Amino acid sequence: MLSVGVNGATVSQVAQRHEIRRQQIYAWRYELRRKGLLTPDDATLFLPVDITSPPEPPEACAPEASLALIEVVLRNGRSLRVDAHVDAAVLTRLIQAVEAA
Repeated sequence: MLSVGVNGATVSQVAQRHEIRRQQIYAWRYELRRKGLLTPDDATLFLPVDITSPPEPPEACAPEASLALIEVVLRNGRSLRVDAHVDAAVLTRLIQAVEAA
C-alpha cells in the first residue's frame, strides 16, 4: 500500500497506483480535516480499523471466477470495487457508508 508522504510518495503516485484521480485524494483530505480527523500539518494519524477475513468462495465457483471484480459507481461520483460474489447485505452497507462519508 502506498500512502501520500510515506517514503516520499506524492499525491500523483498514490493516485496512479490506486487508479483514482488526484482530486479525489485532495477531496478526502479536505473532508477529513473538516471532520477533525486530519491535523492541518498532515502529521501521521492512526485510526482504528476492523479487519475481518474474507468469506470462502463458493465451492461451485472456479478459483479464477472468485477473482472477478465489479465496480459500482455511486451518485456522488465515488466508486466501489468489490468481489463479484459479495453478499448483497454487505454491499448495501458499504454503499451506505461511502455515500454517508
